[in-house]
Amino acid sequence: MKNFLLRAISVVALCIGFSTVHAQDAKEPKENKYSYVDAFAPNFYTKNGNEFRSASGQPGPKYWQNAAHYKLTAKLNEAAKQIDGSVEMTYINNSPDQLDFIWMYLDQNLFSKDSRGNAVVPVSGSRNGAKGEEFDGGQKVGNVMVDGKAVKYEITDTRMKIMLNSSLKPNGGKAKVSMNFSFVSPEYGSDRMGYLPTKNGTIFTIAQWYPKVAVYDDVRGWNTQPYLGAGEFYCEYGDFEMEITVPSNHFVVCSGDITNAAQVMSAAEQANWAKAKESDATVMVRSSADLSKLSANGTKTWKFKMYNTRDVAWASSAAFIIDAARINLPSGKKAMAISAYPVESEGQKAWSRSTEYTKGSIEGYSKRWLEYPYPAAINVAGNEGGMEYPGIVFCKYTSKGSSLWGVTDHEFGHAWFPMIVGSNERQFAWMDEGFNTFINGVSAEDFNAGEYKERKFNMHRMAEMMTSPSLEPVYSAPDGLKERNLGLLAYMKPGTALALLRSEVLGHERFDKAFRTYVERWAYKHPTPDDFFRTMENVSGEDLGWFWRGWITNNWRLDQGVTGVKYVKNNPKNGAIISIENFEKMAMPVTLEIETVSGKKEVVKLPVEVWQRNTSWSFSYDSTEEIKKVTIDPENLLPDSNDDNNVWKSKGYEAPKPGKYAAYVGEYSSKQIPVKVNIYEDGDKLIVGGNGEEMEVEDKGNGTFLEASQGMEIKFSEDKKSFNLNVAGQSFDFTRD
Repeated sequence: MKNFLLRAISVVALCIGFSTVHAQDAKEPKENKYSYVDAFAPNFYTKNGNEFRSASGQPGPKYWQNAAHYKLTAKLNEAAKQIDGSVEMTYINNSPDQLDFIWMYLDQNLFSKDSRGNAVVPVSGSRNGAKGEEFDGGQKVGNVMVDGKAVKYEITDTRMKIMLNSSLKPNGGKAKVSMNFSFVSPEYGSDRMGYLPTKNGTIFTIAQWYPKVAVYDDVRGWNTQPYLGAGEFYCEYGDFEMEITVPSNHFVVCSGDITNAAQVMSAAEQANWAKAKESDATVMVRSSADLSKLSANGTKTWKFKMYNTRDVAWASSAAFIIDAARINLPSGKKAMAISAYPVESEGQKAWSRSTEYTKGSIEGYSKRWLEYPYPAAINVAGNEGGMEYPGIVFCKYTSKGSSLWGVTDHEFGHAWFPMIVGSNERQFAWMDEGFNTFINGVSAEDFNAGEYKERKFNMHRMAEMMTSPSLEPVYSAPDGLKERNLGLLAYMKPGTALALLRSEVLGHERFDKAFRTYVERWAYKHPTPDDFFRTMENVSGEDLGWFWRGWITNNWRLDQGVTGVKYVKNNPKNGAIISIENFEKMAMPVTLEIETVSGKKEVVKLPVEVWQRNTSWSFSYDSTEEIKKVTIDPENLLPDSNDDNNVWKSKGYEAPKPGKYAAYVGEYSSKQIPVKVNIYEDGDKLIVGGNGEEMEVEDKGNGTFLEASQGMEIKFSEDKKSFNLNVAGQSFDFTRD
């Protein structure tokens, strides 16, 4: 009998047969859309690991990527807003494939009148493109050569295909590609580059400025998606040398390290520069008072170098105030935080704190994730809302206070995603913008004792916006999203997903270890989404397919609800059974706050596995008094789309009146086996329990009750003080205690 009760009296019966508690008025039952088969389906990954990319999420033993080393020149014609330059690129084919052509990007062709990017700008306008500016846009190239010999080439929109005179050998073959180029800068270059007129001169923020090789990888071969404006960049790593010629009264800031400061800076500027390298406090290098002393006669050529980077950008102006300070890195190495801004941006509530923000941001990220690799971090005030490049960012010149901190911290967060961890932004914006949005939240807590710490959002209020059925999945390419949805789906939703994965699923320690491992594994390489998913799972030890499905690959909604409370054996002192349900497609762990009539509150957490094979779930709560209220997700941390079922409130407990089975209720024991059986009513049902397990029995009349699935029959005596239990051909007599 003991083994029988443990095995046969199904735990399913725990959800059945407890005392009635009067609660809030019943609402129309909601349709349940949840499918645990879909959410927890096996085989999340559609392909196995291979010798290039391991199933564990790390680069495989034969992982490869090509490299590109550049020598660049540029000359700024301030009056014409024109850049003339040259590129000499040494391209190294580390792939196992022979290459007969090389694809280059000419990103400035976005601003040609007949570009695809211009064609998809809606009549209502866009942040992408040149905001309707009429100018001679696009990149002009000439003298295209490979290894010193002229070659044929084709230009298609923002791509340039260079035909090689002889095939480029695999596993280390090299080709030297060179050409001249020129373009007229747009004033507003798709919110990524351009120029800004100011009181003391024009600020030029120059990016996407040189012909750049496309990435050839083991996933797609040549990555040749056109530049349409929304999708950002995917670049090879290499070393850069730059020579930038500008009017003599300009100051140039550029990705990398300046190599000829003595030739282009005044003696005072050099002295201040040296002082800033050793100072934790901001040091003025070129002040607003210095600007009137500058000579505009002739030109100067500024020289820079940068190693192991995927891109470079620069800014130049006679209007620049320059200040700087030392960045202290965990290894003991130093870098420089530098700010360049006009007098219009001065002030302690504005850009005069930019270097402090830059220094704090870089130092914080370096401690948490991976040490900052570049010699300088430069914040430039321009007309961009905010745009990032290796070692240099462009931020809105009117930003102040928390908004300046926020944009500075965000753009420098991009030093890690995608500058160090070089994902394909044109395909997967969420892998840089979303990851960066997540680390920004942590950074805001770290900086200056939480001066700009972000307030917690009420995610219930955000649910409609974040999981509206009209949205595309996060996994969508940025050029395939409605422009109004880009900020939500590339930034906020994946950033929120990572924050919740950290706080509600893995915990800070396990998440941070896995996330750091991802950064370390894929620093200066090209990860795919699978490489990220696999790393997080392998390092944390969790199968997270259900999470990626709900948050990233599908646009699923969440609706967790409390569906009822019942008391064990009709008595609040015996504990309660609390029932919950998952109504929508997304699954998440469950947090409940339980309040009893005495005012005691307790938080109960249930793992996501309660939904692994159930749409509803009931669990025991060891209360000793009546429950007043049960609230699911009490802090509104999850994007629950339906508040109506989140709170269960009691209207007062009423002990059930004896029913038609009252004469059978009681505890019974047998001399034949050491088992106690408890029998009680639940409404119009009779419940039989033993050894912690219970089941409902069917009334067959004349004191006989049956549980047909187990072949169990209970027949009571006429006085109802005893019964005979017959099961599997065995008979046992029980007497009321």
